[in-house]
Amino acid sequence: MNENTTGEESPPSEQQSGRLSDFAYSSIKEQLVRGAYKPGHKLPIRSVAEMLHIGATPAREAINRLVLEGALVMAGPKTVIVPHLDLPALYEVTQMRIALEGLATEKGALRATNDTINKLLELQGKITSALDDGRYSDALHENKEFHFTIYRLCEMPHLFSTIEALWLRVGASFHDLYPEFAEVKYGVRNHMAAIEGLVDKDPSAVRAAMENDIRDGFRRLKKAAQERLKR
Repeated sequence: MNENTTGEESPPSEQQSGRLSDFAYSSIKEQLVRGAYKPGHKLPIRSVAEMLHIGATPAREAINRLVLEGALVMAGPKTVIVPHLDLPALYEVTQMRIALEGLATEKGALRATNDTINKLLELQGKITSALDDGRYSDALHENKEFHFTIYRLCEMPHLFSTIEALWLRVGASFHDLYPEFAEVKYGVRNHMAAIEGLVDKDPSAVRAAMENDIRDGFRRLKKAAQERLKR
């Protein structure tokens, strides 16, 4: 154990700083994937450090890493924000999501157990309740878990991580789904159709339900993006 005879806290070693940076990166990434932040939300380094109880250096390293990946953008010398997806990026991400999430769904569908189905039903109950109450951030939080519970069944780690990277880019934009998606319940119907397909051991039906969920979402996100261009 390193002792400091001055009574002051020793600065973290390079190894410790790296671990804290990875921790901060994973924490912020998960929040972005789950739609915890709306587009335009600012992420000051000091606030991130305080939130995660770490120093400014690992917080800065994590934020810079997410900027390089396009999940965050520099809006000024010291201002980092969660970006909106423009129409070309939204279209590209959506096409990739349909292909890759559809593949993961179909490959893993037959591995769903009764426990899987019960978990999905529980998650959907939480989503529906959150939508009814207007708690859209809570709905997005559970929505991510619903989708990834299904995708995890494919047992294809490279595919799974690529899907996660796409959600990192689009997660914040999911806030544009509401309140319309809460009113028309497109997502609820698609999720229930996916569960029904899992119960029936019908991979094609599950894939179709999840692809429809992405397409329905895209129509709403596209509309929101077009409305922003008119402002």
